[in-house]
Amino acid sequence: MSVEQNLTEIKSRISKACGKAGRNADDVKLIAVSKTWPADHVQKAVDAGQKILGENKLQEGQEKIPVLSQDLEWHFIGGLQRNKVRKVLSLFHVIHSIDTLKLAKYTNNVAADMGIKTSILLQVNIGEEESKGGFIVEDLEVSFSELIDLEHVTITGLMCIPPAVDQPEDARIWFRKIVELRNQLEQKYSVKLPELSMGMSGDFEVAIEEGATYVRVGTSIFGER
Repeated sequence: MSVEQNLTEIKSRISKACGKAGRNADDVKLIAVSKTWPADHVQKAVDAGQKILGENKLQEGQEKIPVLSQDLEWHFIGGLQRNKVRKVLSLFHVIHSIDTLKLAKYTNNVAADMGIKTSILLQVNIGEEESKGGFIVEDLEVSFSELIDLEHVTITGLMCIPPAVDQPEDARIWFRKIVELRNQLEQKYSVKLPELSMGMSGDFEVAIEEGATYVRVGTSIFGER
């Protein structure tokens, strides 16, 4: 199928998952992850009405963002290195992958130096996997009071990449843990963390049923590379 057809199919599945969960489809935002695809291929999704795009790597963002519509909203969802923070902040509207207190503080300082305030999500290593970045739950709970005091980043929610599973249904336990963590943080610190970035091509419907507000879908829209 074409990118336009794939996009229509994904949006239909999002709508059905929302209906199953008793949620408004407008409450779930689709991030079309365009990693490895050139700008002319990404343009096909833009032409079909997609406004929110995601990239894993700064270099790809540097190549695509300047040549595509300036009305698009770009999300950085890959691992973020300190030496790339300034350039990421200059290009992307939201960062999903702040995974340590140290990185959050550094990002805050760079944003202050740039005279901006940026939106971030905190990446949680919900399965405590050595191969993945992200806050361990206990570390996030300890660090959270410092995180919410940062003046040049706005923490809008949490992001996770759950452990690999054989069936989408098997990811549900991890999505529920993220929701529970979010609820606990909101209650303890009297803050609002409205965004939950969870769910990708293979499991986004289960993520929506559990409360995802951002789903990150690439291959199912743009195809295999």
